[in-house]
Amino acid sequence: MPTMGALESRFADIIWSHEPLASKELIKMAEAELGWKSTTSYTVLKRLCERGIFRLRDKTVTSLISREEFYGMKSEQFVDETFSGSLPAFIAAFGTRKKLSDAEIDELKKLIDGMRE
Repeated sequence: MPTMGALESRFADIIWSHEPLASKELIKMAEAELGWKSTTSYTVLKRLCERGIFRLRDKTVTSLISREEFYGMKSEQFVDETFSGSLPAFIAAFGTRKKLSDAEIDELKKLIDGMRE
């Protein structure tokens, strides 16, 4: 699974929020939002393209993996590595540190019911 550090994730979020995006526009946005120089942006973009997350073609940046797909894979990997793939064990551990609201519990129930169909 491709990985990203915290700063790479912020950069990726810019792309996902505005794609397709001209590389020049991406560089301007990264400078404004992250304070990066163009060389830093191009270096990070190159790395993320090499990892198969984005593609730069004809000076336009697009994603090869959606934000939802990337974070879904990352979450799945975390549950696999930390809780032996057990989502109930993850939720139980999460629930010991943070009390879920009734609205959150209702939303989880709807998600689970939707998975049954």
